Amino acid sequence: MHTLSSAFVLGYHGCDATVAEGLLAGRDFVGSANDYDWLGKGIYFWEANPRRGLEYAQELVGLKRNPQIREPAVIGAVLDLGLCLDLTTSAGLEHVLDAYSRLRDTHLTADIGLPKNSSDYLRRNLDCAVINLLHKIREDEGLTRIDSVKGIFVEGSPIYPGAGFHNKTHSQICVGNADCIKGVFRVPNRFLG
Repeated sequence: MHTLSSAFVLGYHGCDATVAEGLLAGRDFVGSANDYDWLGKGIYFWEANPRRGLEYAQELVGLKRNPQIREPAVIGAVLDLGLCLDLTTSAGLEHVLDAYSRLRDTHLTADIGLPKNSSDYLRRNLDCAVINLLHKIREDEGLTRIDSVKGIFVEGSPIYPGAGFHNKTHSQICVGNADCIKGVFRVPNRFLG
C-alpha cells in the first residue's frame, strides 16, 4: 500500500442517466457491496477510460443483476486515492497474498470451502472475500484504513490474432472512502466516441 501518487486521478463511473444527473447535482455515490465485486466493497471507477465506463453501463442494460440502468451514462470524478492498495505493485500484492493465506487457514480450520471466482472471472467471489478480509484485518489491528484499491484487469478478446492485448483491458479503482472523491463532472461527448 502506498500514498505515492502525487496527483489526482480521473475516474469514470458508468451508471443510469438519472443517477449521473443526481451525482452531478450533489447526491452521494452509493457503493457496491456484492460478494463478487472484483476489488471488494466500494465505489467503482474506470481509470482514464470514459468510453469503457459508458460501454459497461450499456452492457448492464436489461441484465437481472442491474435492472435500474435504462439509459446508460458515464460521469467523471476527480479522485485522490489516499492510502491505496495498489495491485500493480509488489507491496500491494504481498498484502493481498497475506490476507488470502489467513482466509484459507480460517476456512481450513472451519472445514468450509473457500469462495471461488467464476471460470470467466466476471464474478470474483474469492478475490472480493480476500480484499474485504484485508480491510477487516487492518481495522482489527488498528492500522490506517485503506482509502482505495486499484488493479489492472486483462479482459475481453485479443485485439488481433496472437495479440497479448485484449479489447476490454482496464485499470479499475474501487474507492472505499468517499472523501477521496473530490468532485464530479460531465464527460464531453467527444471523449465517448
